[in-house]
Amino acid sequence: MSKRITPFASRYCSTLDRLKEAIRRKRSGLLRRGVVLQHHNATPHSANLTQQWLQRYGWEILPPSAHSPDLAHSDFHLFGPFKRHLGGMAFET
Repeated sequence: MSKRITPFASRYCSTLDRLKEAIRRKRSGLLRRGVVLQHHNATPHSANLTQQWLQRYGWEILPPSAHSPDLAHSDFHLFGPFKRHLGGMAFET
């Protein structure tokens, strides 16, 4: 099996299909302006099948942040509630 072919790539493309449909239903203007996606270099993300999918729909890929390599992209939804919870608090240490 080639390094760039993975059974998980088709699963990831299915996930992108569902994401595209959700964007179409909820925020269709984003699809017309273009989607910018940030993911890392996991095998399903860099597989030829995934790259072809992204090229077909014209989605732009941002490189992962070099400043926080230990943060998972799936955790970014936590920052807003966390900031609101800690807002106005003072810490001595």
